[in-house]
Amino acid sequence: MISEIVLYDIVSDETQVVLRSERHVEAPNFLPGNAALLVNCEGRLYRVPLEAPALEPVETGFATMINNDHGPSPNGRLIAISDKTETGASCIYTLPIGGGMPRRVSETLPAYFHGWSPDGATITYPAFRRGYDDGADIYTCPARGGPEQRLTSGFEHCDGPDFTPDGEWIWFNGEKDGAVELWRVRADGSGLQRMTSDDRVNWFPHPSPDGQHVLYMAYEAGTEGHPPERNIELRLMPAAGGAPRVLLSFFGGQGTLNSPCWASESRRFAFIRYEQAAD
Repeated sequence: MISEIVLYDIVSDETQVVLRSERHVEAPNFLPGNAALLVNCEGRLYRVPLEAPALEPVETGFATMINNDHGPSPNGRLIAISDKTETGASCIYTLPIGGGMPRRVSETLPAYFHGWSPDGATITYPAFRRGYDDGADIYTCPARGGPEQRLTSGFEHCDGPDFTPDGEWIWFNGEKDGAVELWRVRADGSGLQRMTSDDRVNWFPHPSPDGQHVLYMAYEAGTEGHPPERNIELRLMPAAGGAPRVLLSFFGGQGTLNSPCWASESRRFAFIRYEQAAD
């Protein structure tokens, strides 16, 4: 499998391939200053400078089983990761932006980081508290650690929460009656709203930093879960709701767009696409 780290410009509709690798690279974030990306690769974190792209290891201490749910804090001082090395189940930690020893955040497991509040005080994540067979709900907890608050109920499964830049809403994908749509809920758990209604299987919504758009990944109808190696579309919709614009169609899925991926200027985002390696 070949992984391509790609940038997309929503104004010019141009793509730029940053790096091709025979390793399994996932879930790019822009780092502060927009001069480098942060990615997951085979259980570790790597920095990718845009001027001289390469996979540069980030020190993560004992955490060597990091999944693709990670992201830098709004103030650019910390990285949140999800790792199971120490606990046996996904646990949220934070570590210094330049690398270092992780500090545990999650009190209850499993928990999978997905987004920071704009003030950096709160994180949001899906968590299985009803058992794996009964699906996950959306939670928040203090970024320094502390009691969690459940925001959703009545769904078969929820995933991919991400805050709006004003901190008022959390977007997520939620499954009801077999249909996976995008939803949003206020940060206190009130005001639930469905934001898409179509035959696609819609995952991982990411509001843009300027509050104008929401980027997400759309699987073909009938897809179960969020598998890798599928034909997908990246779509862009107005933040207030409305018809989406299809940006790209390619081979991707799990790993393409799991974590917040916008540049701070809201013109570019990063994603991963894949192709089968030649025999």
